[in-house]
Amino acid sequence: MLKYLSRRLLLAIPTLLGILFVTFALNRMIPGDPCRAMLGEKATDQVCDAFFERHGLNHPIPIQFGYYVARVTTGDLGDSLRFGRPVTAMLVERLPVTVELALSALFFSTILGVALGVVAAYWQNSPVDVFTMILANLGVSIPIFVLGLLLAYLFAVTLKDTPIALPPSGRLKAGMLVPGIADAWGLKDLSGPLRTVLDFFSQMYIVNGLLTLNWPLVGEASKHMILPAIALGTIPMSVIARMTRSSLLEVMGLDYMRTARAKGLAEWNVVFGHAMRNALLPVVTVIGLSLGALLSGAVLTETIFGLTGVGKTLFDAISSRDYAVVEGFTLVIATMYVIINLLVDVSYGFLDPRIRLQ
Repeated sequence: MLKYLSRRLLLAIPTLLGILFVTFALNRMIPGDPCRAMLGEKATDQVCDAFFERHGLNHPIPIQFGYYVARVTTGDLGDSLRFGRPVTAMLVERLPVTVELALSALFFSTILGVALGVVAAYWQNSPVDVFTMILANLGVSIPIFVLGLLLAYLFAVTLKDTPIALPPSGRLKAGMLVPGIADAWGLKDLSGPLRTVLDFFSQMYIVNGLLTLNWPLVGEASKHMILPAIALGTIPMSVIARMTRSSLLEVMGLDYMRTARAKGLAEWNVVFGHAMRNALLPVVTVIGLSLGALLSGAVLTETIFGLTGVGKTLFDAISSRDYAVVEGFTLVIATMYVIINLLVDVSYGFLDPRIRLQ
């Protein structure tokens, strides 16, 4: 297993370099430049020439890329051209929002999708099966920006002042203070990489509340995350439900399932103890790919629900030609995508002993 992991991690290096170079080159090849995007009419040729020279943008693209890779290997992702802030600091602020949203959406889509798929497969061709698949097809057909606005209107306007009303935007109610994890643990003087990690998790309010036992924070953050998670997770939920149904139906028709029933096992044991484990391989693949897609495709959800995460930040950075932010955020998201795919591949060995033995 260790050799397999080492080989996969080594193969990930050229993959990440390729993604980074394509992003790097496309950033500089599309029309426009950061100087004129930021200064507008004040961007004279003399001012922009000085701007390019100051930020090293007057060199050919391959040379710029070489300098950038050399800097990245030291852990420096550069500074934002627009805000003048380190990209690493912006990642610590913005990435936790997207990660928390993606994990919440994945939790919703996995639990509900697998449950709907199992129900549809067990009662195949029944009204329950038909209703479940209609629900799944509707979920995969409704665009996120339509579903998000409908959910916000329903739960924040129509159901306002009712027990099931939900906030349509933001992450917490106005005026609610969020202490950092380091401060809550009495580590105010902590610095270095560990402090950066704790600050990162502090921006994930649900995780922050759980680690510091701040239950009002957990409740408030969870309530604000419900609508964005449903809007973002409905499409992967539908895909997971359909994949679970088809995979489970294929497994339940095999000979060993009839043998398990002939041995007198309870039906729940037959389905969940025998069928589900073998039906999970394609489902786990879809779940892993869904998490990667959720991390990189949350821009619409973040815009609709007023969440300042990676998606909205990337959109603003592309619009203003903020090269360092686009490249830094893309590199981090691509790295997370590679790690997720690696974890999915490793999980195959635990789900299927035949793969582990090979």
